[in-house]
Amino acid sequence: MGAGGREIAFLCFLAPNMLLGLFTQLEGPGGVQRASRHLAAVLSEWADRRSWTYRLLSLNDICGIHRIEIAGRRCHFEGFARRKGSFLRATLSATCVGPKLVFVNHPNLTPLARVVQVLTSAPVIAVGWGVDVWEPLLWYRRWAMRRLDALLAISSYTAEQLIVVQKINPCRVRLFPLALEPVFWERTQKPMIQRRPAGFPGGRVVLTVTRLAAVDAYKGVDLLIQALARLPDDTHLVVVGDGDDRPRLQALARAQGVAHRVHFLGALEREELVACYQHCDIFALPSKGEGFGLVFLEAMAFGKPVVGGAHGGTPDIIEHGTSGFLVPHGDVEPLTATLLRLLTDPALCAEVGRRARERVAQHYLFPQFAARLHAILDELLAR
Repeated sequence: MGAGGREIAFLCFLAPNMLLGLFTQLEGPGGVQRASRHLAAVLSEWADRRSWTYRLLSLNDICGIHRIEIAGRRCHFEGFARRKGSFLRATLSATCVGPKLVFVNHPNLTPLARVVQVLTSAPVIAVGWGVDVWEPLLWYRRWAMRRLDALLAISSYTAEQLIVVQKINPCRVRLFPLALEPVFWERTQKPMIQRRPAGFPGGRVVLTVTRLAAVDAYKGVDLLIQALARLPDDTHLVVVGDGDDRPRLQALARAQGVAHRVHFLGALEREELVACYQHCDIFALPSKGEGFGLVFLEAMAFGKPVVGGAHGGTPDIIEHGTSGFLVPHGDVEPLTATLLRLLTDPALCAEVGRRARERVAQHYLFPQFAARLHAILDELLAR
């Protein structure tokens, strides 16, 4: 442990109470990492308000002390570069201090959290994201999860799977929707329109934003390419994101005769992504496996109509026919019909986009997310 880590450990021993957070990863572009940073910032704020110390440990981030800031909230955490032995020793060292509350961001860490729970009698809370808990876990992880004090489910579907598949006591499950990245909401308050990124086409644009990994083929980018072949010739599909499935999708676009209308922009910086949301007509991700779908919130914040799969956590976000549309995954016809309806009815596009933005403002902003987590932590500690 470096000097910064020793300083944090020393402060922990001096503090009367401590919150311990165990994370798989906090830095990185993925939705789980982004939401985990939100969680870390709120946890640190909650601890500070109680004059507690906190220690946040991240298994897969590079070694050393890291600092993050979300909506003006700053916190620090320790990375262990996938060194499980070092991560375990740091967890047990923190356990010796006697944490009063333990937070775990992934089911894979629940067996370790259960050990801390037994050694300290501290209440433990964990998160169930999506596909990570939709199928039966390994027996020892399922066993550990059932003995934790509370589980956060980021969607109604995930809550149901925790109860039905993992056999978690319903009294321990808390519905806990995620929040829009604060910077996106702030960006929507500014009237300035960004320049189109390089490669962004003219005409009518359907946008999708997702990782193009073969393991994520369920996201439905291939379905969007097939639908595009049935849409008017001035309609384009912009794909933001990259991964090992991109060659397959490019080959599909060629086979469908729409390669010139499918634009793979790769991974973009935030301001370029903002420009994509500003200049698109529709956002679509007909996925069958979204645990939540932060990209829907991003598009909705910019007043764009959204089309998602009628599966997983997406129906929690999109009110079908009001703030967007839901389509069954795997069926190109209803997807095509929905996109065509929006593309040919500007008034409908504008009205659905307006309601989508209102829905984000009412339910999915960061202060609401923070207030929900504070209330759950307060309740757990008061038991």
